[in-house]
Amino acid sequence: MYAAAQPKEQSFRPAEDVARTQISRPHLLATYRAGREIYAEGDLIEKCYQVSTGAVRVYRLLLDGRRQVVSFHLPGDMFGFEAGSNHSFFADAITETTLAVFGRRHMQERSRELLALALISMARAQQHLLVIGRQCAVERIAAFLIDICERQGGGRQLRLPMLRQDIADYLGLTIETVSRVMTKLKDRSVIALRGARTIDIMKPDALRSLCN
Repeated sequence: MYAAAQPKEQSFRPAEDVARTQISRPHLLATYRAGREIYAEGDLIEKCYQVSTGAVRVYRLLLDGRRQVVSFHLPGDMFGFEAGSNHSFFADAITETTLAVFGRRHMQERSRELLALALISMARAQQHLLVIGRQCAVERIAAFLIDICERQGGGRQLRLPMLRQDIADYLGLTIETVSRVMTKLKDRSVIALRGARTIDIMKPDALRSLCN
């Protein structure tokens, strides 16, 4: 539905080439419609997944009913790795999504490749902790846009598969703050909004300077 945008103009370098490598010989390919649950908190960890098309949201529901999104997974990303024998998070498809599914035997056979991708996911999670630890909402939004842009190939245009509420829950902000910052960046001509989910990066250096 909202596939990763093809780069029109090279501006940013891809974050990690290995993150877009498709692991060979998956156990099966499974397609999930938008909003469909992939696994739930408490489910046994018996599989891991690689996104082929679409996008996945991993989150936890807090005791007060709020949702904390902990990661977004785009084509090439691996997910489903957790410590212990049961999942501590929920995962669902943001858009119509196709996943390569790896069972235990395939995980053992491809352990070296899967470990490399798992380490990339871990490094991204650590970087996310640094981002949400910043006090300024503008910095968080700028860092998020740079990250998504690089993960989509480094072009100047990006297509967001997630809603603004998802972004707010990921960055620890309100949806009103996300919208206000997007408007501020547009008014400064740092970005151009081509629709609810399509963004042109007009001043990439300026956007980068905001998240340093």
